[in-house]
Amino acid sequence: MINDACRDPLIGMYYLATLPQRRRMAARDAAVGQAPVIVLYYHRVADDHPNDWTIGVERFKAQIEWLRERFEIISLLEAQTRVGSRVNHAPSVCLTFDDGYADNCRYALPWLIDQGIPLTYFVSTGHVLQERPFAPDLERNCPLAPNAPEQIRVLAEAGVELGAHTRWHTDLGSVTDPAQLHDEIVGSKRDLEAIVGRAVRYFAFPFGLKPNLSRAAFRVAFQSGFWGVCSAYGGYNRPGDDPFHIQRIHADPRWGRFCNWVTSDRHRRHRIERFDAGDYRSEF
Repeated sequence: MINDACRDPLIGMYYLATLPQRRRMAARDAAVGQAPVIVLYYHRVADDHPNDWTIGVERFKAQIEWLRERFEIISLLEAQTRVGSRVNHAPSVCLTFDDGYADNCRYALPWLIDQGIPLTYFVSTGHVLQERPFAPDLERNCPLAPNAPEQIRVLAEAGVELGAHTRWHTDLGSVTDPAQLHDEIVGSKRDLEAIVGRAVRYFAFPFGLKPNLSRAAFRVAFQSGFWGVCSAYGGYNRPGDDPFHIQRIHADPRWGRFCNWVTSDRHRRHRIERFDAGDYRSEF
């Protein structure tokens, strides 16, 4: 088996070798109005106390500059509109953040706001309201501060789209109790609306892989008034897909992997099937 240390250079070589093919495919997709809408997700941007979901400041900035040269960076609302319109001629990328780490307010978010780059920031409201570190950080004896409510209010005032991410970063795929499902999804929406004083339009599933999703959760999110929900299992959004379900790709700090994912590798694109959310609108 090839280990990760060996695989990363190979992925970079594969990306470079297939770059002409990727460019031709991207041009063809754009010409016929089928350019994918890529939605990326980050967690924490910082240079200290890195965990598995942290990206360094300079690498983060380099990724954003790379994206700006190649894509139109759009809001989540615009991404959803382009998916629902069935036609997209412009290669586009949307930026999102999950969880709500206070460190993001030190550099990443002020820089994005200053640059006029739109983003959506999903927070787990229980952690924000009680300023309680996330469980994985506590388990590794490195508690990292979540955003405080005042930071969230400042972001909203600066024009950042705030989204709900449950109250306690709960794996909704394992929740069978309807009351708990309602509390985590609807409760987080109400919490966040109370903090920012405006409607909260989007929800992101914690963990976001297919086992962490459920048809019941989709139904509750839709019926509670969310405009859309975000997963995180690496899917691409094509014009004509269900615009309520926005699939996202991890913004991997490793450069070869990042480029390989974002430029819509044809092998990965055809292997990833959308989560079957069922007819979640039927009981509304």
